[in-house]
This record gives sequence, C-alpha cells and structure tokens, in this order.
Amino acid sequence: MPILHFSFSKQTKMSTPTPLLLFFTALFTIISFAGAQSPLFLTLVNNCPYTIYPAIQPNAGSPVLEKGGFPLNTLTHRSFPVPNHHWSGRIWARTGCSHHNGYFHCATGDCDRRIECNGLGGATPATLAQLTFHHGHNDFSSYGVSLVDGFNIPMTVTPHEGKGNCPVVGCRANILATCPEKLQMRYPGGHGPVVACKSGCEAFGTDELCCRNHYNSPQTCRGSSYSEFFKHACPATFTYAHDNPSLMHECSSPREVKVIFCH
Repeated sequence: MPILHFSFSKQTKMSTPTPLLLFFTALFTIISFAGAQSPLFLTLVNNCPYTIYPAIQPNAGSPVLEKGGFPLNTLTHRSFPVPNHHWSGRIWARTGCSHHNGYFHCATGDCDRRIECNGLGGATPATLAQLTFHHGHNDFSSYGVSLVDGFNIPMTVTPHEGKGNCPVVGCRANILATCPEKLQMRYPGGHGPVVACKSGCEAFGTDELCCRNHYNSPQTCRGSSYSEFFKHACPATFTYAHDNPSLMHECSSPREVKVIFCH
C-alpha cells in the first residue's frame, strides 16, 4: 500500500477560529464531560489470615460479575468495574474451602461445589453484603450487611468519594466465639470447630422465626432472642427479614464500593 504524505503548501494558511466556533467547541466539551459517567468499581478485600472464596450472586435481571466467584488470598484484593446501569445482588465469603482429587467444597457459603458460582446462591449460614448500584435520580448506590441468614465471617462495606450520608456499615465482631450452642455450626461432621453461627430460622425452622406465612409482614415479623443476639453484636446489620429498612444506606455517585472481609 503506498504511503500517503500530507503537507501544507506555502500558500496554505490555517484560518483563525472564530469566537462562535470556540464557543460551540467549549460547549460540546462541557456537555461531553457532564454526560460521561465515571466508572464505579467494586473492590473485594481479604483481611483474613487465610484464603477465602468470595461469591457474587446477581438478582434477577442483573448480569453475573467476575463469573460469580474466585479465590482471594490473604491480604490481597480484587477490583473490577460494575455495569454502568442498574445492578443489584449479594456478596458473601466462602470459607474452609479445599480441593481434593478434583473435588471442591467449602465449609461455609458453598455454591454447588463450584469455584465460579455463575449466578448460584450459597449455603447458609453466611454473612451477606446486599448491594444495588445506579438507581434513583441521584445515581444512588444502596448497601447494607445482613445476618438474616446467619454469620460466617466479619464483613464491612465502605463507599468512597460519594455524596451524602455514606457511612461504613457491617459486622466486625467475632460472632463465632460467642455463638450460642444451639446456633453453632461445626465442621467437619458437626464435631469440628465452630465455622458459622446459624440464624434462629435455620436452627429451628418455625414460621415465626423464619417470618413465613402469617408472620411474613412488617406487622407480624418480629425480632427474637436469636436475632437479638446478632443485633447486640452488630447493631448496624439486618438480623431478621423485616428489620428496620433504614439499615440500608444510600450513597450518591461513589467512585468505589469496598467490601472488606475480616475487617
């Protein structure tokens, strides 16, 4: 292919931009920057002294992120952009995971014995981060931490560079050390160390504790002595199905949302 050379002859003069042209150029630049939405990054941080396997499950209509799960070594993090449109879902950590003869399994939070959950939910009990990105008129990111399905690992959620009220929320307490005997989940075989703390619903399965049937409304679903155990340890978390909605926080236009395990 021949190489084309372009040059201005001595007779060619570049015209000076008119004030009107400069005005429209500046206006176009301003509109372009105003319309461009800065990417929002989700960062998962492992502060635990062991490897965990974070899992990400989208709600219906939202895409799977990062294949739904991956290993995260101790004192490392993984950061990735979220879709620039509405996305919602939940994040938890799988612990006590092992490979053996091609067999993968986690003591807590397991998702059908897969490393990449690809949209599957996890086994309870597990501490959950509940997240919704890009909603509302102010590009809100909503976030909260739930112990409704029990507890397996401390977790906090922190938005960065957002506007409005954007507190750090979560559960920093080592609930495994204080979990009542009736709620303890031990592994392996129910005789090993305590690896998770069950909810009252999972431990006893009653409609009242699970907020099912007649109890499935804000008027009839109430906290129990078991949910109060979790609430006392971690007041800023949801501990039963119809807990206070104000525990879900909204932060406008954060640049990053950080989920930290063992924080």
